[in-house]
Amino acid sequence: MPRSLQQSNLHHQKALGKLPLGVSSNFRYWGENKTIYVDHARGSRLWDIDGNEYVDYRLGYGPGILGYADPRVDEAARKGMEVGGVFALSTKLEFDVAERISNMVPAAELVRFSNSGTEAVMAALRLARAHTGKDSHIIVEGGYHGMFDSVLWYADIDEWEPGMDDPPIEAEGEGIPSLIKKLTHFTPLNDSNYLEDLLKRHHQDIGAFLIEPIMGNSCSITANPEYVHAARELCDKYNVVMIVDEVKTGFRVARGGVQELMGFKADLCTFAKALGNGYPISAVAGREDIMRQIGDGVMHGGTYTCHSVTLAAAAKTLEILDETDALETIADYGSALQAGIHEILAARGIPHSFVGHPSMGGLIFDDPPPDNYRAWSSSDYSFYDKMAPELHDRGVLCEPDSREPLFISEAHAKDNSLAHTLRAFEQSVDVTLEKRAAKSKAKTRKSA
Repeated sequence: MPRSLQQSNLHHQKALGKLPLGVSSNFRYWGENKTIYVDHARGSRLWDIDGNEYVDYRLGYGPGILGYADPRVDEAARKGMEVGGVFALSTKLEFDVAERISNMVPAAELVRFSNSGTEAVMAALRLARAHTGKDSHIIVEGGYHGMFDSVLWYADIDEWEPGMDDPPIEAEGEGIPSLIKKLTHFTPLNDSNYLEDLLKRHHQDIGAFLIEPIMGNSCSITANPEYVHAARELCDKYNVVMIVDEVKTGFRVARGGVQELMGFKADLCTFAKALGNGYPISAVAGREDIMRQIGDGVMHGGTYTCHSVTLAAAAKTLEILDETDALETIADYGSALQAGIHEILAARGIPHSFVGHPSMGGLIFDDPPPDNYRAWSSSDYSFYDKMAPELHDRGVLCEPDSREPLFISEAHAKDNSLAHTLRAFEQSVDVTLEKRAAKSKAKTRKSA
């Protein structure tokens, strides 16, 4: 039985009068009569204004590493509120949190805070340009690095086929200066020969290499460790700053992030989502010689940076992630979820595979899984697209876009969410199969 979204739909029509698309982020608009509005959330559960309850595997695209309204973090945030808010001055706690980050991530020799992942990547790119004196940068195809002009470009894989030259580079939308296009280069993941050839041709202009080794907006397609180490060597060889975007993986896939998993060090790295369990805080960190440019030629700052509430929340979140078994609990739950999904799909003969890390695993309806965005774009993700709304109707919230992984929180394990999730998943798979078979049968009759 489809859930009712009557109140969300009514509110959407009202919100359109004051908000473009009726929301405050394009990605929150799911379409006419499909956009939901949240009433509240606790732990791994979220309730919309129609009273529908969901086990949430979006977690705001990853911030809720411990779960919504975690009492330990919220208590710390309330104490932070007593400090006073925003001063355009610093507090002692900034050092404590920075020191914790440096201890957890060896590459983070120095740290600067901001408010969002976008701001952190902007700062990293500015630092890389200052350090190298070179204005261009490389983005891995399928990577996502925030909402600012320098990275709002994509390689148009839809217009590309194997054997063709490089796919064309297009802007993500209007209003992005076309002059920036010439500063942007793309390379496919897991092809070090391609990357080396690109650097041979353009290294005199390229100052930064931006990479998500686990691509959080491309179903968690993952770089091979060999590729990451080869990229590290190439960046050193050609005087290119290696920026590792850990906005989604940082403090989630390991205490030291993806750099710990793959055994390498970035020149600069960025963190945000899990850093504050949902409170708005981010960080750019990295080599001391690069970071010391801040204040010595490079501008960085912000009125709301290190708000006393968000900083206190980050301090408590990192303490929990660093000193308890929360990350192990999260990974164990993610592995159990994948095992259950595998059993359901295998019993029905549906090809599938998992990529990424159990804490943010991508479900691919193909086997073997793609190892870069070009391969993903040619895979069949239509089954996921049809299944996602069925999951929503059965109280499991996943992203409608198949490029998003399933994010896990510590609260999923504490809330005993697994049985409900797998039951809903099994029902959704069967309904999707039935609808697909009925559509195929009707099409056959029509053609006959």
